[in-house]
Amino acid sequence: MCGRYAQSRNVHQLRIAFGLPEQTPAEDTDPRSWPPLEELEADYNISPGRPVQTVLGPPPQGEGNGASGPCSLHTMRWGLVPSWAGDRNIGYRMINARSETVADKPAFRAAFRRRRCLLPADAYYEWQLIGRDGRAEASTSPVTDAAHKKRKARSVKKPYAIRYTQDRPLAMAGIFERWRDPEADENDPDAWLWSCAVITTEAAPELAHIHERMPVVLPEEDWAAWLDPGAGAEDLAHLMGDTPVDRFAVDEVSTEVNSVKNNNPGLLAPLPDGGGGPETLF
Repeated sequence: MCGRYAQSRNVHQLRIAFGLPEQTPAEDTDPRSWPPLEELEADYNISPGRPVQTVLGPPPQGEGNGASGPCSLHTMRWGLVPSWAGDRNIGYRMINARSETVADKPAFRAAFRRRRCLLPADAYYEWQLIGRDGRAEASTSPVTDAAHKKRKARSVKKPYAIRYTQDRPLAMAGIFERWRDPEADENDPDAWLWSCAVITTEAAPELAHIHERMPVVLPEEDWAAWLDPGAGAEDLAHLMGDTPVDRFAVDEVSTEVNSVKNNNPGLLAPLPDGGGGPETLF
């Protein structure tokens, strides 16, 4: 799964990293038709419900679907709120969408077919569990492990930061939705909420000792295909299995990241000698 990540690049830096044109968003952009763009502060401990930057493909042009490839940067809330939801707080339970069911689950399937995005990240965090006997075991998902809560309660959480070995942003595969607040006036810009979710998949063998799930991270050569509205189910399934884990660095980091109250660049700093714990496979 992906429950916390870091993203410190500003709008200009993200546009360079993702090959996006420099342009000033129109002040009169209709929030009903296209999500906004805000300059966000660097956030080293992004949690569900926070505003995040997303990369979208081009908007539809007339009767067509537009060309493929990254086009523009936009700001959304992390935690997908389906268009039919009665309350925006449902998004806190929908920060992730499983690759195995995203094409079929009612909350995600429409977004998966027509509204895909990339979520830039410096790194994402994952936690390994350390039992009372000192033995390490991989964290699990409540979807697959009925004993998930008990397992966490009796263990210490050891955090890791997972990122590229070079200073490049991860591009996590995502989906997004537009939601209309039924209690707000239609002309109120805040009546329209744009939200997103990270797609996750079974952890690669190199990462399975930390957690059984991982976010789908797309290499640069897959960005255009993921954002292409004409991509078919078979193509998308292939992309969701193409995370370049061989390019990742995995570092044990301070347990300060366990609390969302802590937010500073030091959260990404590797612990000396891996914290004295078990070595990773990298």
